[in-house]
Amino acid sequence: MAEEIIPIPNLSLPQHLFTLISPTLGQLHDNARKQLLEGIKADKMSPYYKLVISAGVLTPDSVLLESMEKDNEEELKKLDERLAEAEKQEGESEISDALKARANHLTRIGDKEGAVAAQKLALEKTPGLGSRIDIVLTLIRLGFFFGDNGLITENLPKAERFIEEGGDWDRRNRLKVYRGLHMISIRQLKAGGALLLDALSTFTATELTTYNDFVALTIIINALTLKRVDLKKRLITAPEVISVLPEIPILGDLLNNLYDCHYAKFFVALATLEQTYLLPSRLLSPHTRYYVREMRILAYSQLLESYRSLTLESLSGAFGVSVEFVDSELSRFIANGRLHCTIDKVHGIVETTRPSLKNAQYDKVIKQGDVLLNSIQRLSKVLY
Repeated sequence: MAEEIIPIPNLSLPQHLFTLISPTLGQLHDNARKQLLEGIKADKMSPYYKLVISAGVLTPDSVLLESMEKDNEEELKKLDERLAEAEKQEGESEISDALKARANHLTRIGDKEGAVAAQKLALEKTPGLGSRIDIVLTLIRLGFFFGDNGLITENLPKAERFIEEGGDWDRRNRLKVYRGLHMISIRQLKAGGALLLDALSTFTATELTTYNDFVALTIIINALTLKRVDLKKRLITAPEVISVLPEIPILGDLLNNLYDCHYAKFFVALATLEQTYLLPSRLLSPHTRYYVREMRILAYSQLLESYRSLTLESLSGAFGVSVEFVDSELSRFIANGRLHCTIDKVHGIVETTRPSLKNAQYDKVIKQGDVLLNSIQRLSKVLY
């Protein structure tokens, strides 16, 4: 049985900070400011408070800062004394516990440099595999908290290695969520979505995100990456999804209208999702334009697959937009090679030009054959 993971640092706080430094999210600022300050006070995060003040999103309060710094100094002094006592009189296990307690304190208060160094020291001195995995996961969370991709990529392989050496079921499932979030942050959406989907029925990583936010993220990413048949089987009918959709109805609109081919309603749902969920999200905001574009291409492709040709007027009617808009958007996607169709402007018709499967396979064989022949020629030159 895995030890309970301590939810430190508090990963809701960088989201509030992101909201406050985003001018376009002004309507969310008051609540974000309140939640950020409450979180800082709750964990006495004096180092993080200084960072936030430097960003200009909270009014400096010298009395609060002084109080938090004093409490943290006293706590650190106690932890240092406990560690010295363990090193002098006790064994390996007690020293490890003292080091972990000190590292977790620095992690909780948002002292990045101190926390990373202390967690790495605790990792060196901790014998148990389960505890070592937990320390590495904490380092990854510090990476998520401070937006330090290097810290994440340094520690994810360590966590995977430890898990393979003998990690339990719970930690194995938690790691899927950590990896999935990282993949999504670097726009590897298909791989990230698959990891989240695998963890959907076993999710326990509440130290990273809330259950509802996890399910919402799983829906958003996999709506783009899953094939239509899998959309129904793995998302729409999944009990975890069904239980959350009443609380986030926009996701139900997105999923069901895409699956049921109600494209005008789907476009409305996608636009609403963009404004209410994607742009305000610290994780998803950098990928919003990409995501919305790819979802539109997916919807156009899905409709065009059913027809050899159709009029621009009927296409615009299906999507609830003007003929001019469809003409402009399709032209751009066709020019970029994203949609296989042509537009006959004279007759106002869109004709699909799906590439032949046999031709595609033939081209692939020819290309691979050329590569193989070039390799053989280079090898023969070396040998003779």
